[in-house]
Amino acid sequence: MSIILFVFFLSFFSLFVFRKVAKRIGLVDKPNERKQHVGQIPLIGGISIFSTLLITLAIFFPVSDSLLLYCFCSFILVFVGVVDDKVDLSFKLRLFIQVGISLTMIIIGHKSLNYLGFIFSGEALHLPLYISYVLTVFAVIGAINAFNMVDGIDGLLGGLSSVTFAALGYMFYLSGKSDLAIFCMLFIAAIVPYVLLNLGLPFGKRFKVFMGDAGSMFIGFTVIWLLIEASQDDVSLTISPVTALWFISIPLMDMVSIMIRRIKKGQSPFKPDREHLHHICQRLGMSSRASLFFICLMSAIMACVGIWSELHGIDESIMFLIFILIFSVYLYVISHIWRITTFLHKHLKFTLP
Repeated sequence: MSIILFVFFLSFFSLFVFRKVAKRIGLVDKPNERKQHVGQIPLIGGISIFSTLLITLAIFFPVSDSLLLYCFCSFILVFVGVVDDKVDLSFKLRLFIQVGISLTMIIIGHKSLNYLGFIFSGEALHLPLYISYVLTVFAVIGAINAFNMVDGIDGLLGGLSSVTFAALGYMFYLSGKSDLAIFCMLFIAAIVPYVLLNLGLPFGKRFKVFMGDAGSMFIGFTVIWLLIEASQDDVSLTISPVTALWFISIPLMDMVSIMIRRIKKGQSPFKPDREHLHHICQRLGMSSRASLFFICLMSAIMACVGIWSELHGIDESIMFLIFILIFSVYLYVISHIWRITTFLHKHLKFTLP
């Protein structure tokens, strides 16, 4: 408990230190046609969380090759994210760096998605080496950008990532991997102070901060690192690979559905817009806080279903099929959301004028 309090207060302290530095060097987010906040907001949430965890890991955790590699890859992503927040790097350059980080994790860390479990039949599916490499690169890039894309309303990135870390931490605890379970709890403890300030608590909007690309990339990378640790362990699996999908269901489904819609329109799948799930919730009449609660609740329910399936030994192929069905329904609703909201507004007076 003491280490959790240490992380919480260190994270809180670092936020106030870094926000002063950010204002001096211009590391702030300015309002535009997509960003409707008031004033210039420091982009230091990710820097604070990373610094807090780096100090904590150095003090309390034993040094290992795996830990050093994780810290190195995370540092590169945070550094690139800070530069991107400051000068707006091209997406191609960021993608190139993300691919490099993926290959580093695969080649040096020997971490890859080579086992898919029993999702198609009664036999375990093991991927050939180079196919697993390609899949891992896509998974790392996908996780990084999925969590980057959900960072659209106050508290959402912190809330969704906390759900994922809580689910992973619980499963690590049950499987006896205490170090990883503690790390997940510490990550949540480092995120909570950011969420509070991001929501204007307890000091009001004057001390508001944003996560920044540094934070979203760091969180996305950490999530996929831990999911690989949990689902690809050669000695003992913490979760089946299909359960990993349930733990990141909302960011994953939101990203894929948005990309499909953009491609259908002939646009770049990475072009920013205001058609994410949180935007849709607000179009339906929900406030920002209500949207935050609703989306995080959906994510928590999906994660709990994943945990339940693990604890009760539900067939992996069945859980994979159910996930695909849920995603198909989600994709259909999102693809027709403007017609649906128009109908609701016209006939049921459900949405705001």
